[in-house]
Amino acid sequence: MDKDIQHYTDIAAAYATEAGLKILAAIAFWIIGRWLIGLVGRMLQAALGRQKVDSTLMRYIGSFVAVTLNIVLVVAILGYFGVQTTTFAALVAGIGIAIGAAWGGLLSNLAAGAFLIVLKPFKVGDFITAGGVTGTVREIGLFATGLDTPDNVFTIIGNGKIFGDTIQNFSTNAFRRVELKCQLAGSADHVAAMQLLRDKLQAIPNVLAEPAVEVEILEFNLVGPVLAVRPFCHTDHYWQVYFDGNRVIREALAAAGFPAPMPAQLMLTRAA
Repeated sequence: MDKDIQHYTDIAAAYATEAGLKILAAIAFWIIGRWLIGLVGRMLQAALGRQKVDSTLMRYIGSFVAVTLNIVLVVAILGYFGVQTTTFAALVAGIGIAIGAAWGGLLSNLAAGAFLIVLKPFKVGDFITAGGVTGTVREIGLFATGLDTPDNVFTIIGNGKIFGDTIQNFSTNAFRRVELKCQLAGSADHVAAMQLLRDKLQAIPNVLAEPAVEVEILEFNLVGPVLAVRPFCHTDHYWQVYFDGNRVIREALAAAGFPAPMPAQLMLTRAA
């Protein structure tokens, strides 16, 4: 009886030792494999950087290679434990179908991300409006794109929503037009006011000489004519020119002695 117990004990110890060694080996494989994957990723990024590949494409390729190598590592470790890789592949495929059915949006985001990389409607660093959000592109991922909005909020948008909606890229063209308005009093000399504003706004820092500042009558209301004031600048200076432009409109007209516009009701009250 004691011999049987000893025999089973020896068998259990042998299995435990073998299993323990396999677990330790698997942990070692995982640590070394992850280190090698990181090394491959860094080498790939360095190689692409030397070739001056677009930074957006570099990130996309890096993510794809990292995911692929991690899957290979997991399959290799499971194969070391004696798990049939064909069975594992079938399991992964089944899980993929289930996930695809449950979260079809992820697959559409993935496909849209691939098209964004190939078609390049924008790149990292561009100032865009996409998916109803305006901001500077920080990253383009496999499934989503991250923007830094003008109020410095990091916003993530699904690539499917971006690709299926209108995209405005403010960084593509060399300059853009700043839209300002100026209300004049009905008694003001609009010709003199228009020429004054052209001269003053042209002197604002970062306003382009070509195209020249546009100042024209936009419409009329009960107060008087409304001027469309349109300086041009690079996208990076838009808000600086916008705020400086409004300040110059106010200060220039006041300094030149133009009458302040006021509602018609107030004018009638004062006349009475």
